[in-house]
Amino acid sequence: MSNIFSKLKAQLNSGYPFAIYAKPGSNQVTGVFQAGATTHYIDDYDAKGFIFAPFAQGNTIFIPYNEADTITETLLDIAFSEQKAQDITTDPKAKHDFESLVNNCISAIKRGSFEKLVASRTEVAENEIANPITVFQTLLATYPNAFRYCFYSGETGLWMGATPEQLLKVEGNTVHTVALAGTQLYNEGETAIWQAKEKQEQQYVTGYIKHKLSAYCNDITTTEPYTFRAGNLLHIKTDISATISNHHNINNIIGALHPTPAVCGLPKDAAKDFLLQNEGYNREYYSGYLGEL
Repeated sequence: MSNIFSKLKAQLNSGYPFAIYAKPGSNQVTGVFQAGATTHYIDDYDAKGFIFAPFAQGNTIFIPYNEADTITETLLDIAFSEQKAQDITTDPKAKHDFESLVNNCISAIKRGSFEKLVASRTEVAENEIANPITVFQTLLATYPNAFRYCFYSGETGLWMGATPEQLLKVEGNTVHTVALAGTQLYNEGETAIWQAKEKQEQQYVTGYIKHKLSAYCNDITTTEPYTFRAGNLLHIKTDISATISNHHNINNIIGALHPTPAVCGLPKDAAKDFLLQNEGYNREYYSGYLGEL
């Protein structure tokens, strides 16, 4: 076992917080392993560490770099074992409840209450792979174009996932984000054809992000929308850049963007309240944000 996964195994046994992740398109995996069990919360966005924030309800967890060991290795040095995909059997009641929720969303949109709503549901599946390290290694290999992560703290429990959406990246005085909307299955050799609905949705999301950034940034520029692959799915993606007016605005920008239309809806605050009242479960850290601060 490589050094980073040996450290991960020890960290899981100790119960100390950690974050292990790989950036989109990168063959490097980085682990941030906290030296003690204390749960830290973010109160200063000038601090340096790894942040793990909820969708709407819960505390934002922080692993300070000065209280953690950081290890980086290349994925090429790590041997992954092939794993058979597990079948998921959908609970009929859960399926019916979600269809009802989607119908409620459609009705609310038709009434003009919302431009967009992104409903979610939970799924419970039996997992024959008992070792979370093996699960995470499979995740790393399966979604090379996504931000892949595994995070643990005593308060949050263990989370892992892969996301194609970058909330915010800051380089000097420049901020970068993306508008991501529209979804279809990837079929090898076929060219994606996007319908008017998906194109309009993409325009909504891009316009929303530009409007939110305008309160804190100047010189906002966007690329033309393009097709982006994440695993077995395709999305429409637009890259957005702007010049930030004040670095102390970073936490304000995060607050303005999160939760994005890709995981919530438009208008944001009303959509978030609707989902909290109607989804029937607490998303916790699903569709929150996370990464290097």
